Amino acid sequence: MTRVVFAPDSFKGTLGAAEAADALADGWRRVRPDDELLTVPLADGGEGTLEALGHDVPRSAWRTQPVTGPDGRPVDAAWLLLPDGTAVVEMARAAGLPLLAELDPLGATTRGLGELLAAVVADPAVHRVLLTLGGSCTTDGGTGALAALGARFTDADGADLPPGGAALARLAHVDLTGLVPPPPGGVRCLVDVTAPLLGPLGAAGQFGPQKGASQAEVLQLDAALTRLADVLGGDREAPGAGAAGGTAYGFATCWGAGSVSGARAVAEAAGLDAALRGAALVVTGEGQFDDQSLRGKVVGHLVERAGAAGVPVAVVAGRVAGDGALPVARALSLTDLAGSGAAAMADPARWLTAAAAQLAREQPLST
Repeated sequence: MTRVVFAPDSFKGTLGAAEAADALADGWRRVRPDDELLTVPLADGGEGTLEALGHDVPRSAWRTQPVTGPDGRPVDAAWLLLPDGTAVVEMARAAGLPLLAELDPLGATTRGLGELLAAVVADPAVHRVLLTLGGSCTTDGGTGALAALGARFTDADGADLPPGGAALARLAHVDLTGLVPPPPGGVRCLVDVTAPLLGPLGAAGQFGPQKGASQAEVLQLDAALTRLADVLGGDREAPGAGAAGGTAYGFATCWGAGSVSGARAVAEAAGLDAALRGAALVVTGEGQFDDQSLRGKVVGHLVERAGAAGVPVAVVAGRVAGDGALPVARALSLTDLAGSGAAAMADPARWLTAAAAQLAREQPLST
């Protein structure tokens, strides 16, 4: 029996990774119903990571915690407990852009993330935490979350700073004596960027405009984060320190959190290597496949792991671009199949199913 693995990323704005994997498997099954098909939806540590791991890891348990949203309104934030005692916490559930009624680059807070983590580490079943940092709307260096965990960030008069990154410009003292300790197995931040904390390629300079910051506000936030680094110490130049508005920096410095590639961590937790063992083909996908896809993103990481396992890769993407030298066995464009990008986006599941059926017909595998 031939094993085929379907391991796509999400098609952002249209389909989640699990839905995409199911659509691909359905298309293949229509042509080759006797093959062994495995679906292993993937993610890079941003939105969709919980759904991907909830699908991939048997006996995972969903939990929900009410927390303070990034603009102070309450939200219910879900997290996932894996059977080995790993808690997967998605920052976007507590401090993500969709949670804001309107953008607030100077005042948006990570406090809800800290409230969520406090509840998570209090659970006796939790041994370690994977913290996914994609999709945040904040630039406070993680100080709101750390304050909710018991740290104090105060001004020259000893008063606690108000929420938001701009207030860090008045930071005079940090007190970590009341900080809740991390779980026994530690904390790993899942990142998909290599930005340092400060400067034009840092937390505010590179990502502030996406969160609504004007150029003047970018400079204001960068200066405030500089003040935080001056008072707190830590490695402001570490690759990935600027992830999620500097949250990776704050958690590394105060909570001992390490930063790892989100794509790598999700692939490991999902058991991708075991799925690839003995496979004849792995089919992956994303919204656009091009040269950038191979630089630390989900598809690029999968290509590396599949190459190490000796498994050929086929890619199905909304759009395929590049110089024609992409290191995969086959690349199919949903835009080409559907006749236009609009048609492909209007019914992506249909065209993913059609693409997989075409792959099955084109590449009959020995059994």
